[in-house]
Amino acid sequence: MATRCFVSPRGTHRALPRRHAVALAAALAAMAGHAHAQQAAADQTVTVSGRSANNAATVAGFGDVPLSRVPFSATVISTRQLQDAGIAGLGDITRLDAGTTDAYNAPGYWNQLAVRGFTLDNRFNYRRDGLPINAETVIATGNKSALELLKGASGIQAGTSAPGGLLNLVVKRPTGTVRSAGLEWTQPGTLALGADLGDRAGPDGAFGWRVNVGATRLDPQTRNSRGHAALGAAAFDLRLGQHGLLEAEFERSRQSEPSTPGFSLLGNQLPDAKTVDPRLNLNNQAWSLPVVLDGRTGSLRYTHALSPDMQLVAHAMRQRLDSDDRIAFPFGCSNANDYTRYCADGSFDLYDFRSESERRTSDAADLSVQGRATLGGTEHRFNAGVLATRFKSRFNRQAYNWVGYGLVDGSATAPADPSLTDDNTDRSERSTELHLQDAITFSPQWQLWAGLRHTRLQRDSVRTDGSRATAYAQAFTTPWLAVAWQVNPQELAYASWGQGIESEVTPNRQRYVNAGQALPALKSHQLELGFKHHRAALNWQVAAFDIRRPASGDVVAATGLAAADCSDLDPCLHRSDGQWRHTGIEAEAEWRSGALSLRGSAMALRARREGAVDSTLNGHRPTNVPAISLKLQSAYNLAAVPGLALLGFVTHEGQRMVLPDNSVETPGWTRVDVGLRYAPQSAGRKQVWRVGVDNLFNQRAWKEAPYQYGHAYLYPLAPRTVHASLQLGF
Repeated sequence: MATRCFVSPRGTHRALPRRHAVALAAALAAMAGHAHAQQAAADQTVTVSGRSANNAATVAGFGDVPLSRVPFSATVISTRQLQDAGIAGLGDITRLDAGTTDAYNAPGYWNQLAVRGFTLDNRFNYRRDGLPINAETVIATGNKSALELLKGASGIQAGTSAPGGLLNLVVKRPTGTVRSAGLEWTQPGTLALGADLGDRAGPDGAFGWRVNVGATRLDPQTRNSRGHAALGAAAFDLRLGQHGLLEAEFERSRQSEPSTPGFSLLGNQLPDAKTVDPRLNLNNQAWSLPVVLDGRTGSLRYTHALSPDMQLVAHAMRQRLDSDDRIAFPFGCSNANDYTRYCADGSFDLYDFRSESERRTSDAADLSVQGRATLGGTEHRFNAGVLATRFKSRFNRQAYNWVGYGLVDGSATAPADPSLTDDNTDRSERSTELHLQDAITFSPQWQLWAGLRHTRLQRDSVRTDGSRATAYAQAFTTPWLAVAWQVNPQELAYASWGQGIESEVTPNRQRYVNAGQALPALKSHQLELGFKHHRAALNWQVAAFDIRRPASGDVVAATGLAAADCSDLDPCLHRSDGQWRHTGIEAEAEWRSGALSLRGSAMALRARREGAVDSTLNGHRPTNVPAISLKLQSAYNLAAVPGLALLGFVTHEGQRMVLPDNSVETPGWTRVDVGLRYAPQSAGRKQVWRVGVDNLFNQRAWKEAPYQYGHAYLYPLAPRTVHASLQLGF
C-alpha cells in the first residue's frame, strides 16, 4: 500500500549470549584460516572522507568533475565508509551527513530520508546509475559501490521530485580481479554472509564480470522482529572494439521482516523517552505477519565513442517490486475521538492491516550525447538527451479493520480480521523529458553552468473497484543556472539558482468542487551561495541556501476561508496555499594530520510556513525537522599497532516539532558511536576486522517525530548495540 509508513522503535541493550560469542569467534577464525593471500598497503591507513573533493557526483550530469570544482553541494559515501560505521541500510546514512535526517525510518519497512528539511519522495527522488527508480522497497547496499547525494532543487535531474535533493545508487561494475567474502554480526543475533567476486577474461580482458551475493538472518534488538534477507546481483561488460562498451547487470533482493510501528503522544503528554523500552514492538499480535519486499532490477547500457571527446550513451532499465504489506497497526484514540495520538491512559485503537501482492513496475530509457567541444573560443562540457519513463502500480483490495484496543506496554491482545474490506488505488504514469546541461568555461577563473529540462507527463489513477478515476496531463520546463569563480587552484566561489516541480491532483471525492483536477504545477525555487577550499590536508566548504516550496490546502469553496473540514454539504476547494521556506547554512570540513583524520558537517536550518490562508499557521515550523544538526567522524591510526585504527562518530540533532501547531516538541539528543578497524600486515593475506559499539552511552531519547496522515508518531534511539565483521580477500 503506497500510503503506509510506520515508525520503528529499536531495542534496549542485551548482553551477547556466550554460545553466540563462541559461534561467532569460531566462524571468523575458520574464514581467516581459509583465506588466500594478498595485502594492500592502503588498508594500513584509515581515513574518513565523506565528501572527498576528489570524488565526483555523476548524478548531476556533468561527468567526472571533482566535487571541489562544481557549483553545487553533493556528498559521495563509499561502501567502505558504510562498513566502518556498521551501516547496513540507507536509513542510517543520516549519521554521516548533517544535511540528511530521518523522515520516518522504520525497521522492516522502506527508508525515508529528509535533505535540508524536505522529505525525499520515494517515487521520484531516487536514481540508480542515473536512471529513476521507485524506492518503495528495501534497497540492498551489497552490490553498490557508492551513494551520491545531490542537494538542492532537483529539477536539473528530475522531471518531478520533492525539493531537497536526489539520491543516486552507483552499482558495482567489473574492474579487475576481485575476491572477497565477509561475515557480519550485530547484537543480539543478526548474522550476514556476503561475497564479492569479479574478474576479466578474453583477449586484452575484453569481457568483465562481477557477482555479489549475500544472505542475512535478521534478529534485531526489537522484539518480535526476526526475519531474513537475501541478495543476488551480477554485472557484466564487453568491450566492442576500440569504441564500444556494452554493460549489463541484474539484481534480485528480498527481505521478510515484521515492521515496527511507533509510539505516540499520550493524550496531551509527551512520554519520557527514558521510561520507554526501545526494544518493544507494538506489532506483536499472535497473527502479526512480516512485511515481504521483493525487488528485481535489470539494466543494459551501451556507450560508443564518437570521438576522443564525445560519446553516445543508450541506457535502459526495468524494475519490478512485489510486496506484502502487513501489520497490527496502532492508530488514534476513538474513546477520546482523537485520531492524532494515543489515549492518555496508554491505550490505542488497533487495526489489522494487510495489502498483499502489491506490484510496482518502472521502466526507464535514456539516450544522450555527452562530451566536450570548443565553440567560439569557449570550452563546453555538455550532456544532451531524452529520457522516457513508465510506471505502474497495481494493488488488490486490502484489509484495514478495527480489531480492538492495544496498550503501550505491549500486553493487550486482539483478534485478527483479515477481511478485504477496503479498496486501494492503482496508478499509471508516462513521462518524456528532454534535458540539456552545459558547463561553459570562459577563462581559467570563470565558468557558467546551465541546465534545462522539459517534461511532458500523463498520470492516471483509479480505485480497485473502478471508482474515483482521475487522469491529467502536464508539461513544464525546469531551469538551473550557476556561476563559478575559481579564485585560485584551491578555492571556488559560486552562486546557483534552480527550480523543481511537483505535480498534485485533488482527490476525486464529492466534498471537493475541483475533485479529480490537477493543481497547476507546483514550482519550488532554490538559491544557493557557496565557497569551497581544497588542499591536501584540509578540505572545507560552506553553502547558504534558500528553498521555497509551494504548500497546498483546503479552503471553503463558498467563502475562500480556511477549512477545518470538508463535506458534501459544505464543499471545499483544494488549492495552493502559501509556501514552506527553508533557509539555512551547511558547512563541511575534512582535515588530516599524521595519524589523525577528522570530518565534520553541520547544518543550521530555519524552516517556516508562509502565506497560508489560515494566518495562525504562518511562522510554524514543519514537524520532524531539526533546526540544528551536527555530525562528526574521526579515525586515529595507532603507530604501535600497524593497521589498527580507532574510529569515532558523534551525532547531534536538535528539537523536532511533534504537532503541526507546534504545541509539542521533542528535546534534542546526542549519540556517540565508537569502533576499531584492524587490517593486519600479513604476507599473503588481506583481512579487515571491524568491531563497533553504537550508542556507547545508551542514550535514551526520541530520535524522530514524524507526523503522518494526521497522526503523531514517536520512535526512540536504538539502545547500545555491538557489531563486528570480518572481510577476507583471497
